[in-house]
Amino acid sequence: MQTSYNSKKRINTKDTAYIGLCAAILVVCSWVSVQIGVVPVTLQTLGVCLVAGLFGWKRGTLSVLVYILLGALGLPVFSGFKGGAGILLGATGGYIIGFVFIALIVGLVSDKSGAKLLPLIIAMAAGIAVCYAFGTAWFALVYAQKGEPKTLGAILSMCVLPFLLPDIAKLALAALLTPRLKKRINLN
Repeated sequence: MQTSYNSKKRINTKDTAYIGLCAAILVVCSWVSVQIGVVPVTLQTLGVCLVAGLFGWKRGTLSVLVYILLGALGLPVFSGFKGGAGILLGATGGYIIGFVFIALIVGLVSDKSGAKLLPLIIAMAAGIAVCYAFGTAWFALVYAQKGEPKTLGAILSMCVLPFLLPDIAKLALAALLTPRLKKRINLN
């Protein structure tokens, strides 16, 4: 009995492969970017929602953490082929850290619901909202420390409003793909 319990808690070779694959997916999604002001539009939220929806909270969150660690170490995994701790500490770093919250929320709901569409849509919307909140607060803090405080309206017009429609589209695509792909892929 002890061996079975321990094997469920450890990350096995298959988990490691999935985590690496998912981190690579996030890298590719970050490279697809369009700069609109300070914060680029990327496919990262699509990637995080899809990875967490398919692979659950554990693998999904670890994938995001591996992605962030690779970027922090200087590998060019972030949008614009950038890397380094400076990106995470910069104005948009809070959104990257916010991906962890998306992965946790979406992954937990996917695990509990069996990747049903309506719970996934709600979880993805909640995860992105938490990411927006964390990233926007971080953005405001960084600008205030630079001596360039912005009003809440100005920050929202820079960091949230331009991204609502693209993120709704990415959320819808991830929510539609997740249950279909999960049926086709043996993830156990």
